[in-house]
Amino acid sequence: MVQLSRFFTVLSVATVSLALIVGRDVAKVKADIATITTQVTTLDNAIQAFPLSGGSLLNALTIHNTATGLITTLNGATTDVTSTGPLGEADGRAVLTSVEAIQPVILDALTNIVVKKPGFASLPIGGLPALILQDLKNLKTATSAFATALVANAPADLVEEAKTVQTTITNAFDPAIAAYS
Repeated sequence: MVQLSRFFTVLSVATVSLALIVGRDVAKVKADIATITTQVTTLDNAIQAFPLSGGSLLNALTIHNTATGLITTLNGATTDVTSTGPLGEADGRAVLTSVEAIQPVILDALTNIVVKKPGFASLPIGGLPALILQDLKNLKTATSAFATALVANAPADLVEEAKTVQTTITNAFDPAIAAYS
């Protein structure tokens, strides 16, 4: 009886520990999405502010550096989502809602980067459009991996909605990549 009691005590402690770890991981994923939201907004604002002509190399490199930071954040967030495992219903809904909220900003940034291509091409450094193309490709890869991890861990009833968001966002990169290719 004493051994059985110890077993249940150990099992209870392990269960509580696991629940706390999963809770922390979900909190980390939510924090990652908040950081991604801030970085996407910063990137979109920098692209919007870049003029069609007469822009500066410093402003163009700021856009590049912001994109590079976003790629790093997306890669870290992908690792966090993967290590968290399947999300519960409430957390899955919260995460999906957060991603849906930044979708218009992502789409706006990708539309504007195409519109601003003449401004980047007019700068005295010839390789800038190629640098932007590389950033776009890397952003698409990182975004796709993050979205794939989210879909894989979404509750079953949210998978289709998550896939729709994933498809919309990753497909939005194609016209931008084509414009700079």
